[in-house]
This record gives sequence, C-alpha cells and structure tokens, in this order.
Amino acid sequence: MSRSHAVICFAVSVIALAAQPLRQLTDQRGIKLGAAADPSHLTEAAYADTLAREFSQLEPENAMKFGPIHPGPSTYNFGQPDSLVSFARQHNMAVRGHTLVWHNQLPSWVTSGTYSTTQLSGILHDHINAVVGHYAGQVYGWDVINEAFNDDGTLRSTIWLDSPGIGLSGTAYMEQSLRWTHEADPQALLFYNDYSAELVNSKSNAIYKMAQDFVSRGVPLNGIGMQMHFTTSNGSLASIESNIKRITDLGLQVHITELDVRLPVDSSGNATAADLAAQAQVYRDVFALCLKFPLCTSIQSWGFTDKYSWIPGAFPGRGAALEFDTAYQPKPAYKSIQTALQSSPPVISAAALTNAASYASGAVARAFAQSLPEAASCPARAACAQRWAGKKR
Repeated sequence: MSRSHAVICFAVSVIALAAQPLRQLTDQRGIKLGAAADPSHLTEAAYADTLAREFSQLEPENAMKFGPIHPGPSTYNFGQPDSLVSFARQHNMAVRGHTLVWHNQLPSWVTSGTYSTTQLSGILHDHINAVVGHYAGQVYGWDVINEAFNDDGTLRSTIWLDSPGIGLSGTAYMEQSLRWTHEADPQALLFYNDYSAELVNSKSNAIYKMAQDFVSRGVPLNGIGMQMHFTTSNGSLASIESNIKRITDLGLQVHITELDVRLPVDSSGNATAADLAAQAQVYRDVFALCLKFPLCTSIQSWGFTDKYSWIPGAFPGRGAALEFDTAYQPKPAYKSIQTALQSSPPVISAAALTNAASYASGAVARAFAQSLPEAASCPARAACAQRWAGKKR
C-alpha cells in the first residue's frame, strides 16, 4: 500500500469514527446510553430521529410516575408510556421504568384519602403489581424507590413511611416495595435512585448502609441510581469514584440516571463558549469515570435537547444543560462524550491496578488494589454486566 493510500484510508477511518452515533460507541464499550423521553414529542421528527439514532435506552420522564399512570383508584393510563415502549421496540432500545415509590406526583385520591395502614399498603401493592405486571418483559429495570433520604441521611417524610404509612418503619417500607416489584417481574433489575448522593456524604452513607443491609439479607436490590444533576462545580471527582467503588464492591450495579449540567444563560437561553467548554469537561469526566467500573452499566441524561429541558423552569437563569441544543445540533458536550468513549482505556482485569483519569481540576491519580467481586473471572465489561444483570438475590 502506498503512503498516500494509507493516509487516505486513515483519514476515512477517522471520519467514520467521528460520525458514529453515541449509541454505537457505548455499545462497543458494553454500556447503555439513555435519555429521559416525553411521548408527546415523538411526533416531532427531529426529536424522534435524534432519540432513535443516538440512544440505546429510554426512560419516561413523567409518564410512568404514580399520578400520570394511575390517576384514579381503578384507572390506569398506559397509553403514553406504551407509546414509548413501542418506540423503543421499533428502534432496538432498552426501556428503564421510573418510578414506583416516590413522595411527589401522587394523585389527589391518594394524598387526600383517609386511609388505614392496611388500605395504604394495599394501594401501593396494587399499584406496583399493575404497573410492573403490565410492563413485565418490556421494561428491563425499575427505579423502584426514588429520593427517600434527606441530605443529612435521615429518612424523608413520605405518605408511605409516615403514620399510618404501609405499617413498616425505617427502610422496611422500601424493602417491601422491592419484594413486591420482584414478585411482579422476577426478571427486572431493581434500583434505588437519588440526587446529591454522588459524593461520599451523609446521604450517600445512609444509602450505602441500606444497600449493604439489603444485600446481606437477600433483599432484591440490583443497583443504585445516581441522578447527577450537576453544575460545573460538583466537588471531588475522587469522592464520586470512591462512592461508585464501594457500591459496586457490594456486587451492585451503578446507573447514572438523570445527568445534566446546568449553566448560566442569557435571556435567549444561550450560554457562553467558556461555560459550554466547562460543561463538556464535566460530561467527559462522568463518562470516563463510569467506564472504569464494569458494574457501571448505564449512563442516562434527563432529556437530550435543550428545547425540552426541565432546568429553566426549576432554576431561573440557568439552562443549556444537555448534549444537543434547541435545534438538535450537537454541542461541545456531545463531542466530549465521543472523546471519552473513544479514548478511555478499557477496563483492566480486576487483579490489575486501575489508574484514574486526569481531570480539568488537576490530575487525580489513584490506584485500586482491590477489585470487584468475581472480577478475576469477569474481566470484560460486557460479560460482567451480562452476568450481574441475571444475578438474582
């Protein structure tokens, strides 16, 4: 082969690699790439095309929450979430369910009722049975419990815990919810999901303690969801790494479930080039960090286009939080995700040391001598994820 021919072939290969949708790159790394989606936008061609092209997983942003899906005591609205499940099937995407047990977005017939413990327990049990049963074999994993801890690590006040509740104190109501979900679909992966618990802190310590207890007693918990609603200053990446490590050392998966990085924006919703570059570095860091752990098996953003983001409504003066802009054009964050997926080293066999990536805030060099459970016989991410996906407790 001539030198000029080789150069041309190399250039073509580089262009082809750069043009690969993100879902192809994450498939090659053995992880799912997800986005929260709204079925009402599927009729918009650019929305549907981008979602199908770039993502291998979707999760209903609101359509599977208690209020929208179960608005009356004997009424279930499966139409909208069904449309998302159908879309996913057509485009070979996995579906993640969100969420079964939460203190928010409950219908008034639940919150305004004067129910006994037995009645409330029956309401929650019936809800889990109906929703999980409806999607059995179609939804591969569920955020069973969402945001049940306060920032100080105490249990959040919720109708399911507070008197009369479902009659179980402490984390027992969550354990019962996990057991009910497992009974409704024994094949589904079950997660606890929360925000501001990415670093090692009071909340993440409480979640870890609960997870440790559940694993030791065979409660059907398969993983922890880390939401990661970030700014460009989120504390120590080494602390996030330590937290992921201790969870996966329990044999649990970690899913990054609601990633977005909000920025200051002007009155037109535009961020500065410098802030977009800083945002891109955060996205790259998150992907590079997940790629280090065989049991970090899914990364999902909360939406994917700035056109339909919850951030401006919740954080006035902030926005531009996602990988695509309002015109569905890829932002620097998109390109930084590509870079992380293409350049991060493969996960090394557990017996070997793993070196942390170099981050924008300075090199964070840490090596781990201890490895994941069973990792000596499970060195590859895809094989490890497959093994643990089928692991039932």
